[in-house]
Amino acid sequence: MNRVGFIVTSVLVVLAILSSMLFVVDQRQFGIVYALGQIKEVITQPGLNFKLPPPFQNVSYLDKRLLTLDSTNAEPVYTAEKQRVVIDWYVRWRVIDPTEYIRNVGLNENAGANQLNVVVRNAFQADINKYTVKELLASKRDALMSSVKSQVLATVRGAKPWGIDVVDVRITRIDYVSDITDSVYRRMEAERQRVANELRSTGVAEGETIRADADRQREVTVANAYRDAQKVKGAGDAQATRIYAEAFGRDPQFAQFYRGLDAYKASFNKKGDLMVIDESSEFFKSMRGSGSAGSAAAAQPAQR
Repeated sequence: MNRVGFIVTSVLVVLAILSSMLFVVDQRQFGIVYALGQIKEVITQPGLNFKLPPPFQNVSYLDKRLLTLDSTNAEPVYTAEKQRVVIDWYVRWRVIDPTEYIRNVGLNENAGANQLNVVVRNAFQADINKYTVKELLASKRDALMSSVKSQVLATVRGAKPWGIDVVDVRITRIDYVSDITDSVYRRMEAERQRVANELRSTGVAEGETIRADADRQREVTVANAYRDAQKVKGAGDAQATRIYAEAFGRDPQFAQFYRGLDAYKASFNKKGDLMVIDESSEFFKSMRGSGSAGSAAAAQPAQR
């Protein structure tokens, strides 16, 4: 029984030693083998590899992919016109020489990112004060990014190379600091309000002009229509007068009788009208004539 336990223990120990001697390098990584703290080998190809068991040899990994470093410092910088602006940027970089990177930068990607952040920030601060805000936002933006990239590459490829490559440097935002931004927004709002008031005033003035012109045209149209209507009415009245004159000229007694009827109609227009007139007045001549005629006509049969 003791012999079986010894064999099992021995097998487990051997397997543990073998597992510590095997390691896998991913295609996205560099494998760095250390021997007593010194770099023994750098493995760039993916696959299964062998090494001595710890503590004789150890292995660590570095990412070989393209990495992104975003700006984290919101400290304002001064432009050529002494305006304080805040700039956001990012850098695309990667490790190309693990040996130089570990010797001159650090053991992991964070060490390179921290040091690269300082270099890029200093390069931006050194170059931004050469340009105005307008140039930074428009014409000199590409020149600034190219200049910063050149300075960063000169630093990482200097006397002590970092073992990295800086692929791109880009600006994502250039803006005034918060207090200046608020002031700019207030000025912009005031300017827009002024323009809006001018447009409203212009619109009111044009509206008044249009309404005045429309009123004038209406008055002219109404006056012309009234003039034409009066002409037509006058012509009609003249023609009616002529026709009445011709008709009344043929029978004057009928004309007198017809005018009397019109006078009666105008006099007794309403039920409540009351008139006190002498019965011998000429006004009731027609009525008296028809009444006398009626009495005479009624009396003649009686005499017979």
